[in-house]
Amino acid sequence: MNYITEKDRIYATDAAGNLLAEVTFPIKDGISMIDHTFVDNSLRGQGIAGELVKMAAEKIIADGGKIGATCPYAVVWFERHPEYPVYCSGAAECRIDRRK
Repeated sequence: MNYITEKDRIYATDAAGNLLAEVTFPIKDGISMIDHTFVDNSLRGQGIAGELVKMAAEKIIADGGKIGATCPYAVVWFERHPEYPVYCSGAAECRIDRRK
């Protein structure tokens, strides 16, 4: 799948321009918060959501940013991948808090 990378979004579309997969990570309080993942029903179960979260995390790190997550899928993904440093602006806004 060919992904399009923007400042705070990675996504893929089909030939007609329909959204097939997406992860968004707007910057909030100096932390790139992964707040949304989407994979079209036709592509589910192929590991695409995990691939998107990993791509977002690697982009954020490469850009010198800090990773946060509020998307339920991303929260679980980071719990399973502790090799990625995750920071939060506050426990109420980010369900992962590894600053302890």
